[in-house]
Amino acid sequence: MELVTRGGSKPHAVMIPFPIQSHISSLIKLSKVLHSRGFHITYVNTEYNHRRLLNSRGPQALDGLSDFRFETIPDGLPPSDGDATQHPPSLCESTAQNCLLPFTKLLQKLHESASKGLVPPVTCLISDMAMTFTVKAAQETKIPLAIYSPINAVSYLGLWHGCALHEKGFIPLKEESYLTCGHLDAELNRLSGMKNIRLRDLPSFFMTQDPDDLFMINMARNNLKNAQAAQAMIFNTFSELESDALNTLSSIFPPIYTIGPIHLLLSEIQPNPQLDSIGSNLWKEETTCINWLESKKPKSVVYVNFGSITILSPEQLYEFAWGLANSKKPFLWIIRPDLVNGRSVILSPEFLSETKERGLIASWCEQEKVLNHPSIGGFLTHCGWNSIIESMCARVPMACWPFYGDQQTNSRYACAEWGIGIEIDNEVKREVVEKIVNELMEGEKAKEMRNKVLHWKKIAEEAIIAPAGSSNVNLEKLISQVLVHKK
Repeated sequence: MELVTRGGSKPHAVMIPFPIQSHISSLIKLSKVLHSRGFHITYVNTEYNHRRLLNSRGPQALDGLSDFRFETIPDGLPPSDGDATQHPPSLCESTAQNCLLPFTKLLQKLHESASKGLVPPVTCLISDMAMTFTVKAAQETKIPLAIYSPINAVSYLGLWHGCALHEKGFIPLKEESYLTCGHLDAELNRLSGMKNIRLRDLPSFFMTQDPDDLFMINMARNNLKNAQAAQAMIFNTFSELESDALNTLSSIFPPIYTIGPIHLLLSEIQPNPQLDSIGSNLWKEETTCINWLESKKPKSVVYVNFGSITILSPEQLYEFAWGLANSKKPFLWIIRPDLVNGRSVILSPEFLSETKERGLIASWCEQEKVLNHPSIGGFLTHCGWNSIIESMCARVPMACWPFYGDQQTNSRYACAEWGIGIEIDNEVKREVVEKIVNELMEGEKAKEMRNKVLHWKKIAEEAIIAPAGSSNVNLEKLISQVLVHKK
């Protein structure tokens, strides 16, 4: 049944992600799900990322549909023609300080278009958890606002607890020696909703005195406070996976709707070639990856991808490379052009010669397709939430090397609570990488993880099934109670 508002028009959702790859990809999936439920969508990119998307996907890639349109606002940073992830703290600061006015002007433009009958009136805003300047815009325009978290519930709760510990003076660390004296392994036993958490498992920027990290703590505090003024919180997770964290969050924040895994919800939608062609990858995907995987045996290949913001030192790249080589396992390794800190990525001729028969290196790929390919047996990952939940749903166990932000919390839960990962120590050594890769791909630990990941995959699939799956029920409630609320 087609949705209509009280005024008789389609509901119109304005979606705005934080302008980095993982957040863009997650929110565009939610946009497609809502579009399939009858929403007119306006998706707001920054000008920088809009240009990158056109470069990677083609000049007509964002033409959209008549009821799925793209708009842009400036991010406030100096102009750049680069093709790399922008500095996250700089993005946080700039968007918080500079995006409210252009976003408000965009809403005014949409209002004027609606008055001329060109688009339906805007009925709701869905804003990324790191773009909460939108709270003020929503209050000024009296449009309902839902805050969308592309990170999972326990990591969002980790931000809350980390800020509380910071206010009490327990963190950040007072001396560099705390990083090596075992202090980080202290268990935090009184964090409501979080099990067996060590200090090192909180989001990474609570761990240092780096000015960027101190700034990120203040940004997190402001965004958490702003989120409390929204009408709803949306999480890309399922309630059965994170019930403790969700119960705690429900006592702090507006009504919470768990509607994930969103990529599974999206897969249930009847195919629409025009909608399917709207992609979100900021780097051009290399189609050779799938063709190469076709030649490999089932569950034989290690997939390696450190995501869109991880930065390796040349030494870390070298150790990962030789750990993979020495494992003797086939591997598909995604190496972005900006993966190595301040340098071009250069792998030695000896490594390339050693692995030429069993390794493929690409600059980017369609991760869901890769993870779901029968030849993939394990995933060496940075533990971004998209990667964790996509790997879980593809029945692929993980070797976890968290780098930044929520990834430390994700890694802890994947390894210690959900039983679907093995942790790699932050100090990368080739012999450790070799051992972990072999453990990931074969032996008793691999069997245990595959059983666990199958268990969670089944529960995730049940959550999105209509009509009674928990995430499907929550999606319907979100739409009727918040996004198409009739006053």
